[in-house]
Amino acid sequence: MPKIANQNINGVAVTAFVISIAAGGITTAVTQRPHYAIAGALAGVYLLYAVKVVRQWEKAVKLRLGHYVGLRGPGMFLIVPIVESLSTYVDQRVRVASVTAESTLTRDTVPVNVDAIVFWMVWNAEKAVLEVENYNDAITMSAQTALRESIGRHELHQILAEREMLGQELQRILDEKTTPWGITVQSVEIRDVQIPSQLQDAMSREAQAERERRARVILGTAETEIADKFAAAAATYKDDPVALHLRAMNMLYEAIKERGSMVIVPSSAVETMGLGGSLATATLAKQQQAEGQP
Repeated sequence: MPKIANQNINGVAVTAFVISIAAGGITTAVTQRPHYAIAGALAGVYLLYAVKVVRQWEKAVKLRLGHYVGLRGPGMFLIVPIVESLSTYVDQRVRVASVTAESTLTRDTVPVNVDAIVFWMVWNAEKAVLEVENYNDAITMSAQTALRESIGRHELHQILAEREMLGQELQRILDEKTTPWGITVQSVEIRDVQIPSQLQDAMSREAQAERERRARVILGTAETEIADKFAAAAATYKDDPVALHLRAMNMLYEAIKERGSMVIVPSSAVETMGLGGSLATATLAKQQQAEGQP
C-alpha cells in the first residue's frame, strides 16, 4: 500500500488560517455576534488542512477513502480533510543511487569490490506509488543485485578495461525491470574497482615483465636493422674500392683530428684498405708538428 504523506502545514495554509480567524474576530467585534468568530475558526481550521502546495518538480497521488482519484501538482490545490489524503510526494528530478558489490567473484574467481552510481528518475508518479511499496529501496536493491550478477558473468580484465560496457549492460537490465514501475534508469557508471593487494602486486610484476620484453624486442629489432645497413654498405664497398678508400680516409681523419689522440688499426685492415701510406703520412705530420719543424 502507498504510504500517506505527512500532512505538513504549509505557509499558504497558515496564512489562510490566520486571515479566517482575524476576519471572524473582526466581524464578531463589529456585529457583536459570536457565531462569526466560530465560523471563522472553523473555516480557518478547514483551510489549514485543506490547502496543499506541491513544488514544481513534484507530484502527489490523491486518494479518496483509500481509492486513487488522480495526480495533483505542481502548485496549490484543495483536498477534503479526513475524506481525502495525499500519497508521499514523488520527486521527478533525476536522482542518484550509490550501490556497492563487496567481495564478489568474477567469472575467473577473483574477488573484487565494485562501486557504481545509478542515475534514475520517476516518469510516471502514479505507477511508482501504486505498483511499488518503496521505490527508493527497490531501485537500490535491484541495482546491487544486477551489479553482482554482471560481475559474475565477466572476467577481471573485462571489468577493468570495459567499465563503460559493464555500465551499459547494467543500465539495460535495470531499465527493463523498473519500466513497469514508472521509473527509468538513465545510466550506470562504474566508479571504482578494487582488487586484492596480492593480485595488484602480481599484476604489477606482470606489467613490468611485459615492458621489459617489449624493450628487448625493440632493441633486437634495432640491432637487426643496423646489421642490415652494415651489410648493404659492405656490398657497396665491395664493388667500389675507391669508395672504401675514401671512407677509410674519413675515419682516419675523424680519429686523429684531436690533439693527443691515439689510433690503433689492425694490420689486416691497413693492408686491405691501403692505409699504409696514409698512416705514415699522418704520423710524420704529427711528429713534425710536435717537434716544431716546418
